[in-house]
Amino acid sequence: MSPQPQAAVGAPLSRVDGRLKVTGEAQYAAEFDVEGMVHAVIVDASVGRGRITSVDTGDAEAVPGVLRVIHHGNAPTLPYRDNPMSPTSNNPPGRRLRVFQDDRVLFHGQPVAVVVATTLESAQHGASLVKVEYDAERPTTDLAEGEPGVPDTYTRGDAAAGLRDADVRLDATYRLAREHHNPMEPHATIARWDGNRLTLWDKTQWVLGTQTELSTVFGVPLDSVRIINPFVGGGFGSGLRGWPHTVVAALAARETGRPVKLVLTRKQMYFGTGFRPAYEYRMRVGSDRRGRLVATDQVIDSETSSYETFTEAVMTPGQMLYSTPNVRQAYRTVPLDVNSPIWMRGPGAATGVFAVESAMDELAHELGIDPVELRRRNEPAEDPSNNLPFSTRRLRECYTVGAREFGWDRRNPKPRSTRDGDWLIGLGMASGVYHTAVAAADSRGRLNADGTAVIESATSDMGPGTYTSQTQVAADALGLAMRAVDYRLGDSRYPRTPPHGGSQTMASVGSATLDVCNKLRRQAIRLAVEDEKSPLHGVSADDVVVQGGRLHVRGNPARGESYQRLLTRNDRTRLEAEASFSPPGGERFSISGYSATFTEVAVDATLGLVRVRRMLSVYDAGRIISPKLADSQAIGGMVGGIGAALLEHTVTDHRDGRIVNANLADYLIPVNADIPDLRAIYLDGEDYDADPLGVKGLAELVICGVAPAIANAVFNATGRRVRELPITAEALL
Repeated sequence: MSPQPQAAVGAPLSRVDGRLKVTGEAQYAAEFDVEGMVHAVIVDASVGRGRITSVDTGDAEAVPGVLRVIHHGNAPTLPYRDNPMSPTSNNPPGRRLRVFQDDRVLFHGQPVAVVVATTLESAQHGASLVKVEYDAERPTTDLAEGEPGVPDTYTRGDAAAGLRDADVRLDATYRLAREHHNPMEPHATIARWDGNRLTLWDKTQWVLGTQTELSTVFGVPLDSVRIINPFVGGGFGSGLRGWPHTVVAALAARETGRPVKLVLTRKQMYFGTGFRPAYEYRMRVGSDRRGRLVATDQVIDSETSSYETFTEAVMTPGQMLYSTPNVRQAYRTVPLDVNSPIWMRGPGAATGVFAVESAMDELAHELGIDPVELRRRNEPAEDPSNNLPFSTRRLRECYTVGAREFGWDRRNPKPRSTRDGDWLIGLGMASGVYHTAVAAADSRGRLNADGTAVIESATSDMGPGTYTSQTQVAADALGLAMRAVDYRLGDSRYPRTPPHGGSQTMASVGSATLDVCNKLRRQAIRLAVEDEKSPLHGVSADDVVVQGGRLHVRGNPARGESYQRLLTRNDRTRLEAEASFSPPGGERFSISGYSATFTEVAVDATLGLVRVRRMLSVYDAGRIISPKLADSQAIGGMVGGIGAALLEHTVTDHRDGRIVNANLADYLIPVNADIPDLRAIYLDGEDYDADPLGVKGLAELVICGVAPAIANAVFNATGRRVRELPITAEALL
């Protein structure tokens, strides 16, 4: 059939759910009013490792309004069956934490009891009165003190020989602090049992993953668990699995026979959910004197919990970002007495890119080659990690556009040579990469006789604008105005979708949305051309398009009719369709998004304070469905990168595993005063080898490359190479 006119896709439209959010009408997990609801507060372990020897609940149970205090001594045994969706369940390999099932304490802050009361205040007071005694051991929580596990390895060529024969060699170790997601909305759950059926209003980025987790934990059929989450107030990856507090809420609700609300405090979010793990990344790099890379050797250590092994794609940038004939990598997880990490924006890639791009800047300085030119000289013709052709790789164009628009030619390559009063000025840049993830997704749709449409899928919207972007795709495919499309998400009763993370929602769910809307439109066209009373009778279906809810012959808008008239005349109240999108099997291409980030920093010569003055990123991210949403994502990613580079650092007291700065006063994140002029440019184009929409994903890519660009600019400003994030004033004095 003829391609549809595109009126919504590509237009900078405002969010369809914007009014609900700014007026407070959007309901988040903790805001649902469930009849008979009571409140739960978790009691956290005050030791980092050991066993519980006693739990005294007498004082807590005497508090007016307290209904139950549940702990390992009185909790029922839960099935905790294996999750059938593993490894796609987002639960790492290992034995997931089983709440209240034994006396073991695996990390500081582990749930050891829960108090359920008729009011939040009674539950909080009761929780403060629960006395737990421990046989405590000193935990191991420092990455430097842990014992690495068996490494995951990758090799091509002979890295040892390549390094030995290289003209120039670099050996540097980069360290990245643990980071926490800190979304605006805290994690929260409301649980209600109706017989053997469980309903959960939950902050999650994957309703189907949480549904499966609760089904397996409680041993009930999957269709007996319903997860509802129409709105998510930020996630950045923290909601990509079901956490222990969701089980606690459901258990408390079953034990009390009442719906239970449980909201984690900001402090509890530092050990009740996951985090970006700390890393130590050793890079040995060899090149010839013209800057052509000949070998790299990379040893990567990261923290994980003692009970699960969390890994992420940290090796990818070091394998394929540049053409290097000899590469060796060893990725080792270090089990510690901490809770399990989880993916955080730009998972793996943001970490790996920091080490790779910092090393490239160091090599450029050593060789006296411009950092952009060094990267150009090492551009691969195909993916060196798998010898696949790139679907699209326009990194050279990112460099050209970025350098021109940023004014890179004004950079003085000599460190500490540019000043503005007391401030040392530096320019830095870095590349970024993030693989394009596409997964199977389903959707269903209904085209009503009044000319409106309803599209449903069980995806989430944690802030990137899923409601809006999916509505744009649906509106154009159906030939309707945006206001005529009702896109519904956030309910496990809707068709299945992959996790709302990894920048895969637009490519995966969007492709399913496109397919189901194409099916509905084709049904209507087929009905019209076969209807003797239709102005379109006898017209080839391939020659019919739809605009403004009106079917007409392409090039002859006068010959046609509306959906409403067509369906009403045929006594049809609606047309319905379902769609299942599956990515093509087999790898034919290497598909990733790419970026080049340029930044200017100022460093106080006396105090060592770093200020980012301006930043520009250029993206090869395929087709941009919504420029306004893309800008929101790009600016947010740059802000997150500034936080990683200069501010964010989870501090642990290694004596007992306590997180010292588990609050937003001491865990520093960027605020408006920290944010300069930020600008994003998107290269025109699409990548239909990636998916039917031609998109490549943006939300993860936009943070990759920001931290190394800042670190490289700091070196240009000061001559001091800081290899540890965050960059502190102390490191520059």
